[in-house]
Amino acid sequence: MAKEHPHQYELTDVVRTYGHGPDRVQAVDGISLTIDPGDRLGLVGESGSGKSTLIRMLAALDRPTSGQILFEGHDITGLPERRLGFLRSAVQIVFQDPRSSLNPRMTAGDIITEPLRSPVLRRRSDVPTDRARRLAEVIDQVGLPADTARRHPHEFSGGQRQRIALARALAPRPRVLIADEPVSALDVSLRAQVINLINDLVDEYGLTLILVTHDLAVVRHLCTSVAVMQAGMVVEQGATAEVTAEPRHPYTQELLSSVLTLDP
Repeated sequence: MAKEHPHQYELTDVVRTYGHGPDRVQAVDGISLTIDPGDRLGLVGESGSGKSTLIRMLAALDRPTSGQILFEGHDITGLPERRLGFLRSAVQIVFQDPRSSLNPRMTAGDIITEPLRSPVLRRRSDVPTDRARRLAEVIDQVGLPADTARRHPHEFSGGQRQRIALARALAPRPRVLIADEPVSALDVSLRAQVINLINDLVDEYGLTLILVTHDLAVVRHLCTSVAVMQAGMVVEQGATAEVTAEPRHPYTQELLSSVLTLDP
């Protein structure tokens, strides 16, 4: 498959609109983009630029109004959920606010292993079957204490909750990690720790990283390429070093002028 389809994702003229008539909102406006295995792509833009809508479509949690999305050569544009098992095991998302994305009634152990119990994933040979062993592995890899599995989300700090969300995402051994503003809800003192952890985990697992953020400092630290979004369109894209050194679009220049340097 990898030889036949060198791109992990191929997007062709992807459009997403919501509503009708005067209330119609164009959230994503004709994006064409390729993402290769092992890429570290930063999607940058202000709130409302279409970043979160785009990643929801990459994860098939939302569908394009028009255009096409291929994942490893498979057209996922309109596939029903029952036929998305290959995508659900390969692509995992970490959301912005771990407090709202983790079920408060479940133990951390159940939260982390929930993807392994999914009927869509259990049939797949690429998903770990020994849940207890996999749980212990990922808890260790994200730097959580050994008794994590028995505790509930409210017993952890914000940084620890985001580590639980990362452990959950890694549990089924995905090939793609989508991170939606993964540190914006954290204290400044914790942000660098979690960013460094994501960096290490992406290296360790050989993941493709798609990072959504409004902060170019985070992109500089984690991403080799960047796509700058404004009003549902990609207005500039390229290697992170080149785009940040010599931004061509006025909006990119504006974003760079407001960058705060990360505490190393």
